Amino acid sequence: MSKTLHFLVVLVTAATLLFAVEAEAQSRRVPPGQSKAKINERTEVPRPTPTPAVEAEEAEGVISVDTRLVTVPVRVLDRRNRFIGGLQKEDFSIFENGIQQELAYFSNEAQPFTVALVLDMSYSSTFKIDEIQNAAIAFIAQLRPDDQVMVLSFDEEVRFLCEATTDRKKIYAAIRSTMIGTGTSLYEAVDRTMNGPLRTLQGRKAIVLFTDGVDTTSRRAHDLDNLRDAMELDALIYPIRYDTFDDVQAMKNRSVVGIPGGITLPDSGTQLPTGTGIPFPTTRRTPRTGSDPNRRDDPMGLPPTRPSIKAPGEQGTTIEEYRYAEEYLNQLAIRTGGTAYLASTYGNLNSAFAKIASELREFYSIGYYPGENSGGGTAVRIKVRVDRENVVVKARDSYVVPKK
Repeated sequence: MSKTLHFLVVLVTAATLLFAVEAEAQSRRVPPGQSKAKINERTEVPRPTPTPAVEAEEAEGVISVDTRLVTVPVRVLDRRNRFIGGLQKEDFSIFENGIQQELAYFSNEAQPFTVALVLDMSYSSTFKIDEIQNAAIAFIAQLRPDDQVMVLSFDEEVRFLCEATTDRKKIYAAIRSTMIGTGTSLYEAVDRTMNGPLRTLQGRKAIVLFTDGVDTTSRRAHDLDNLRDAMELDALIYPIRYDTFDDVQAMKNRSVVGIPGGITLPDSGTQLPTGTGIPFPTTRRTPRTGSDPNRRDDPMGLPPTRPSIKAPGEQGTTIEEYRYAEEYLNQLAIRTGGTAYLASTYGNLNSAFAKIASELREFYSIGYYPGENSGGGTAVRIKVRVDRENVVVKARDSYVVPKK
């Protein structure tokens, strides 16, 4: 073939390719009066199922978030208290005030948790400081590597020691930094945990609360604030309660003026000056703005009437307050689908932490949108059912509809 003929063949081939590309481009152009959306209808990829509490709608680049999706963590157990895995969306149904709702979200995957570890560091603790720290660190070690943990402690003050992180060195250092102090602002600690950074985090969440349940120094939050907020919170609460009544009575009896050398707080190494005695704050707590501390119109009709303080120096020491503390912690667990544990020895303290770590790996997540008649702030009853025989379903049975 001559060079001239070869050149003509190459030229014709290039022209043919250029024409084909131009034709394809013309076919993709949008004719006048026809939107791109219409053209893309044939090839649009279906949107994924929305994640919990988030359903995005794109309009001119703006993403709106609907936070009314109610998510419910669910554990399904057999009669031997063993977790049943492998269930599917069609195995679950959920009812609001007796009316079945459409499931808008379901997950059976072992998703990571964000855990808020909240440690009571008041001097009335039954446990030594190193026992508390060692048990807490052992608990963290049993979580999955991708579980995040934030650490808080409280006495009269509430302290954020570590933001949510998977860095175990930071978490362990935060736990080791805890110190025994005076006062017990339990209600403020619970309030700041629920309504602080934890509330805005997405995904599965839990609060592990280590305390005797008796509050003596909260002034900006109170019990019913906590219990109402817990019903709207999309997190599990696991209280680990220890009983300090006998220890507090012994300290109260020793709280007299003139003991030589002062008084050393149990297990803390902190010595109070001679003549001060062990302080039991008598200041009555005041509620947050807009709340009435005497109102007992709790959405679920609980808890029982808070015991009154009859004499100065008595606050935090009466058997009635300890009974109330137990009910308060039980209600935090019940209203969120968690479990309350009692720890009277170092052994069963470790056991309680281990059980919680195990439970956090055994949850399904389901979600639905509340009915139109469920206005924001309304308390409703919910019931989760599983289409299997001889199973035990553990999930919260009530919640407060979030406000838009």
